[in-house]
Amino acid sequence: MIPSLQNYYAVSEQQQDHRSSYCTLKWRRGQLLVKSPGIGKQPYLPTLHNKKSLVECLKHSPITLVTIDPKLGEAWLRFWAVACEQANKPIFLRIPSGNQFPKHGSSLLRGWNRLFDWFFALVLLLIISPIMLGLLLVMRIYSPESLFAREWHVGERGRLFRTIKFHTQNTGRLEAWMHKYGLQNLPQLLNVVRGDMRLIGSHCWTLEDAVQLSLEEQRLLNELPGITSGWQVSTESNLLHLDGQTM
Repeated sequence: MIPSLQNYYAVSEQQQDHRSSYCTLKWRRGQLLVKSPGIGKQPYLPTLHNKKSLVECLKHSPITLVTIDPKLGEAWLRFWAVACEQANKPIFLRIPSGNQFPKHGSSLLRGWNRLFDWFFALVLLLIISPIMLGLLLVMRIYSPESLFAREWHVGERGRLFRTIKFHTQNTGRLEAWMHKYGLQNLPQLLNVVRGDMRLIGSHCWTLEDAVQLSLEEQRLLNELPGITSGWQVSTESNLLHLDGQTM
């Protein structure tokens, strides 16, 4: 991941880039910790500012996962999240562990719950696939843009993943109708099949909202989120927005 640093202290101040101090890298048993800058000196690593180079470094490194400090801010979190996604490396927010991690005795129950969610989500996808196909055809008529939107959310134990939704912007009345009933979230059943979410669970926080949480609130990010909670919040928010326009 990191090139040879033998000549680091011989590097002149002019060759040091002050922007390289936005983070501190720490290696621990195959895990790369991306932390807020420390008080010590740091090497100049241009790779940390070039997404293509960072992706190549991650691909050819023995890193098994990346843990990143939410204090770095949303922009840098997205930068690292996209790089890890392209390098096929999982990335987690560094959050307080709290008491939310499941005990070993409940692992069997969790396994059955995951199996139930996977099976039921797969059945639902097969049942509603004609409806989803119809929505896709109508959306294609209203807007030539991408049919799906993939947004960064925070999953179990702070794991970053992309939720899959219908891209409803610029579809006029269709957008308001789909948001009213939460139909834009139907593709999230694919997230359930992949194990990113549950059918019924805690609120699914966006990356933008998660970085604003306090340390105590960040303990909520240890739980596996559910699509039902996200549906309810999204629908209520848009209903209030529509009511405000009417008034």
